[in-house]
Amino acid sequence: MKKILPIITGITFLIAGELEIGSAMPLMDHILADISGKTMTLTDAKGDAGTLVIFSCNTCPWVLAWEDRYVTLAQEFIPKGIGMIAVNSNESQFERDDSMEEMIEHAHEMGYNFPYAQDPGSMLATAFGARKTPHIYLFDEKDKLVYRGAIDDNARKPRKVKHTFLADAMDALLTGEKIDPVSTKALGCSIKFK
Repeated sequence: MKKILPIITGITFLIAGELEIGSAMPLMDHILADISGKTMTLTDAKGDAGTLVIFSCNTCPWVLAWEDRYVTLAQEFIPKGIGMIAVNSNESQFERDDSMEEMIEHAHEMGYNFPYAQDPGSMLATAFGARKTPHIYLFDEKDKLVYRGAIDDNARKPRKVKHTFLADAMDALLTGEKIDPVSTKALGCSIKFK
């Protein structure tokens, strides 16, 4: 049974429910601490053609297996107008493996070419219904959710990927074609809520 819990003034979220396809991007002005040393919001990360939000972290084996594809996707799609941000909502780990210092070092080592920010209070993860790292949410230019789930169908063996779900969704978004599928199962480690 899903519970409804008011979390922020006038906004209600479904606990255990994921953001539905077609939903508006929530908490676009929630202040995040970015590895650049500045604060930012999802509004700041937006692109003219759409926005990709990846719930991620520093240590999850699933993230480590997929994150080279974060960088490749950013190289291909940011110049085409899709904004991108990785969000770390592992609040219970912010004093340890997911501290800002560790995030900065990790992003540098992996060659991140997009913002990587902490989510105070795990509020974005809660609003999105994100429960895993990585967990992908792609929004169109009107900030409506058009795809959510996994990056592709093979985290461990990139050469054996048969379905590039996210790249296909981003291509379809840019060309105005139908996105299919619009949702896949996110595989990964659980987000470490406080």
